[in-house]
Amino acid sequence: MTDRLRGLWNFDDLDGTEQRLHAQLDQETTDGGRAEVLTQLARVQGLKEQFDQGEQLIAMAQSLANNSAMARIRIDLERGRLLRSRGDAVAAMPLFEAAFNAAREANEQFIALDAAHMCAIAAPDRESRRAWTQRGIDMAQASPDRNVSYWLGPLYNNLGVDHAEAGEHDAALDAFKRALEVGAARPRPRRPSEGGPALGREGQVDTGLVAGPPQVQMPAAWHRNVDDRRIDLPG
Repeated sequence: MTDRLRGLWNFDDLDGTEQRLHAQLDQETTDGGRAEVLTQLARVQGLKEQFDQGEQLIAMAQSLANNSAMARIRIDLERGRLLRSRGDAVAAMPLFEAAFNAAREANEQFIALDAAHMCAIAAPDRESRRAWTQRGIDMAQASPDRNVSYWLGPLYNNLGVDHAEAGEHDAALDAFKRALEVGAARPRPRRPSEGGPALGREGQVDTGLVAGPPQVQMPAAWHRNVDDRRIDLPG
């Protein structure tokens, strides 16, 4: 079980992603499907820091969502991402929580873990960040679906960042090593130009290491992860 639109994404090529999403929009046969794609186009605008355009696309998606549970889940998740990217994590948090709860109810585990990952990012204090991270790790570990267990990488990264910022360098290094182990056990995703799923920044393990906080080495790809916690870089 995965996100059916995930393969259209390449976080290193937002323009190409946008083109593929527009092509997908033309192929959708239902309003709910079109609403889903519009939320992903809104996400592209958020990553480009075009927040007003992103919100307009979310509003369009909302007008089409009707009774589509998945469209409504995506609307909450992507509106939350837009708000967090604008600096309003407080407003984003209940949207991430709503997306998580609705996705779990719909048995959409991949999307639920995306929402749990964002809850761990937006949570207001360390205790709740750790709780959301652990909740996500427990869900991902319990799933026999390799698409769902993908989220162990980003979630261990969240945990590593949290330990590193607290000066807990040994624990941080252990979490980053676990993230690398998860990635090493998975085949490398191919970019859309290679005919396979998108190779993005959201948790894809890069075995090259770059300098992190003192005494800690962090996976390079996650330094570039726009959706990951407090190590946001442009892109």
